Amino acid sequence: MDIKKGQVGVTTENIFPIIRQWLYQDKDIFIRELVSNAADALAKFSRLTLMGKAEMPEDETLKIEIALDRDKGTLTIEDNGIGMTFAEIEKYINQIAYSGMVDFAERFKDEASEGGAFIGHFGLGFYSSFMVADLVKIESKSYLDEPAAFWQSEDGIDYEMGPSDKTTRGTKITLYLNDDAKSQFDSFTLRRILDKYLGFMAWPIYFEEIKEEAEEKADEEKEKVAPTPINDPSPLWKRSPSEITDDEYKAFYKKVFLDPQDPLFWIHLNMDYPFRLQGILYFPRTDNVYEALDGRIKIYYNQVFVADNIKEIIPDFLFLLRGTLDAPDLPLNVSRSFLQNDTYVNKLSGHIIRKVADKLTQLAKDDFDTYASYWKDIALFVKYGMMKEDRFYDRAKDALIFETTDGEFLTLDKLAEGDIYYTPGKNDLTVYVDRLKQDGKTVIVMDHEIDNQFMSFIEYKSEGKTRFVRVDAELGKAEEGLEEKQQMLEKRFRQAAGDDKLKVRLVALGENALPAMIEESEQSRRMSEMKKQLERLGQTDFDDQMFAPERTLVLNDDSPLMSPLAREAVQAFHDEADTGFDFTRYVYDLARLGQDDLKGDQLLSFLRQSALMAADLADKTFDKSEEI
Repeated sequence: MDIKKGQVGVTTENIFPIIRQWLYQDKDIFIRELVSNAADALAKFSRLTLMGKAEMPEDETLKIEIALDRDKGTLTIEDNGIGMTFAEIEKYINQIAYSGMVDFAERFKDEASEGGAFIGHFGLGFYSSFMVADLVKIESKSYLDEPAAFWQSEDGIDYEMGPSDKTTRGTKITLYLNDDAKSQFDSFTLRRILDKYLGFMAWPIYFEEIKEEAEEKADEEKEKVAPTPINDPSPLWKRSPSEITDDEYKAFYKKVFLDPQDPLFWIHLNMDYPFRLQGILYFPRTDNVYEALDGRIKIYYNQVFVADNIKEIIPDFLFLLRGTLDAPDLPLNVSRSFLQNDTYVNKLSGHIIRKVADKLTQLAKDDFDTYASYWKDIALFVKYGMMKEDRFYDRAKDALIFETTDGEFLTLDKLAEGDIYYTPGKNDLTVYVDRLKQDGKTVIVMDHEIDNQFMSFIEYKSEGKTRFVRVDAELGKAEEGLEEKQQMLEKRFRQAAGDDKLKVRLVALGENALPAMIEESEQSRRMSEMKKQLERLGQTDFDDQMFAPERTLVLNDDSPLMSPLAREAVQAFHDEADTGFDFTRYVYDLARLGQDDLKGDQLLSFLRQSALMAADLADKTFDKSEEI
């Protein structure tokens, strides 16, 4: 058989509906596409006038006009840009995905400066209109001295072309909306869509709803007001930071993100090399609470909204911030899989990480007190970011601070190498905290759910030079020469606690310390926290023995109560029954209370015993015969 060569044939009527459905999941995207094309037409004409190849009347302003006619069921998008000739309509519209922008740039590449503000195509932009229209009509007149032309189609496949009676330069696209679109796209909805995608487009956009005759007459009776654009062609990120006041930054934040609170601070990004990037990243007040992350980092392309939170550009830890980023060099007409490996995208992501880290470091260095006042709101972001991204940790590690139980803020280097003592809450384990503070130790507060992993992360980064120890983790070594006394007390406390595996250790803790305290090893506590996190994730298939707590009852041999405890232990073993007040159990519960481990009925029993002790002490202190 002879070898045959050729091209695969594509049947338009079969492939076109699939392309439309694949490219455009949201029907409202057609607004962005059509208005973006109109903006390109304006940008092209503006460039030609600057190059001296076209002239614009002095009283004319480049603009885009959008009109909804409820009576006729039409939506029109009209611009006074470069326009198209009959041949250009045939070339750009009838050849699917042929880029007029590429053709224009090629024609004028020698005379046009780089970096022109063209939006470009997001895909098969114009054809998205057939998702909402039964008929689409184009009327266009070129800036060249050629007749106007029209093009129309009901499905984007079969079309008609011919001369048009349009007399003004530019392009007008009329969508004859289908029934679903008529009910879906009212005036309010269209304004919302325009605000979402085109609220900061570089060209003024005017929107009008053509009303019925009775409504028009009623409006004529009202005071005439000059129409104003519905968009802001000069968003804050386009201006120089030196020209913007703090109040303007705050107002822009509240407008875009609908947050009534002022942001803490912000970073204004503005660079032209090695890539173009403008934007503002805000640090919001979060109080370290996880929130919905949708819509927090808005990505724009030449001032046209593209998407929220594109993870290839913005690492997920930055989604804890809010902001607007305008990146005109994004390769949006390629697949997302290519975006992940695109050199430009990687550099852009790295630059944003670097700028955020540098901002934190500089603020901590220049105004530490102000930075410390922000810490409650940004601690989660900083810690999570460091664990997620080594580049961020390397540049921001000097901005990492810790709050002490005294309300002081210290950097990691101020805590010095070695053991760092911490408590899970500012008012937790106060008995243990007090003991360490009396020894001159500093205790920090680690009260967020990610702190368990974060401490392990810092220990790993320090290569073993730093170790985090909870205040109740290491209470001292057992006293030598008191083994018999310890064994006797261990038997008694195991009996009182109802736990024949209870570990007991006799330690000299000082006269001011409690008679007994509970110790749990740092390793055991971290395993317990890991178990809780696994359970929150719905994982229960694990070995409980692996997560079994390692706790020890530490008895203070320096306490005045230790001798009575020893005597009670001896007496208990000589008596057939242990009746009356259980002094040993009371001391054990006192130790548990100090570790916030006494709950429910056990706490109630302890309080009742405390009341009995207080009553007995009162009887011995006051004369019963004395009347009140």
